[in-house]
Amino acid sequence: MSQASPHILIVDDHRDIREPLARYLIKNNLRATVADSAASARKILKAASIDLVVLDIMMPGEDGLSLCRHLVETNQAPVILLTAMAEDTDRVIGLEMGADDYVTKPFNPRELLARIRAVMRRVSSVPKERDPEERERLSFAGWTLDLSLRELTSADGVVAPLSTGEFQLLVAFLKRPKMVLSRDQLMDLTSGRSPAVFDRSIDNQVSRLRKKIEPDQKNPTIIKTVWGGGYTFTADVTEPE
Repeated sequence: MSQASPHILIVDDHRDIREPLARYLIKNNLRATVADSAASARKILKAASIDLVVLDIMMPGEDGLSLCRHLVETNQAPVILLTAMAEDTDRVIGLEMGADDYVTKPFNPRELLARIRAVMRRVSSVPKERDPEERERLSFAGWTLDLSLRELTSADGVVAPLSTGEFQLLVAFLKRPKMVLSRDQLMDLTSGRSPAVFDRSIDNQVSRLRKKIEPDQKNPTIIKTVWGGGYTFTADVTEPE
């Protein structure tokens, strides 16, 4: 996220929505750029540093869901969807893709501003990886995770199958060992990039992961619950020779 005032991109084909909203955000100490189509938005995204995208779902040409998918896959910026009441299905699809929030038209600009600030607070609060250097394999407590193959192997060579959600959750823990991660932070690290995690609670995903890696899932020693805080991964994480 940029260090200057946060830069918001508003993508909506209706001028009477995007222009007044841009003025309102600027009045409230944010920078705002507008685009009337997904094509225009893509050009702006290439040329400018954008901190968050407010994105209309229904637009002529490339629609908002297509652009949302691109933003999520490239991890460029968090997304808040603008939807009409009749766009229930599209809204759900957008959230499953990884959109961070939505506001239904007609909306109160003050509510949208509050949601923008809430999403940005949540995103900026996610702890950075302890070691950002990309690694092929990570080991912990007798287990080895191959990041390229997405395979989790026990000390005796048995592969434990992982769902997409379980894999992403484990990677989030392995790259932030011994940090307390809240449920919201874990959702930000995993849900936006995996419908599997969006569809289930983080608690349920943690429970499923514990069944596979804990010596005693009823008394977990690897993924510990921090009451009122979330979870922490207590095992040492190393890179195999």
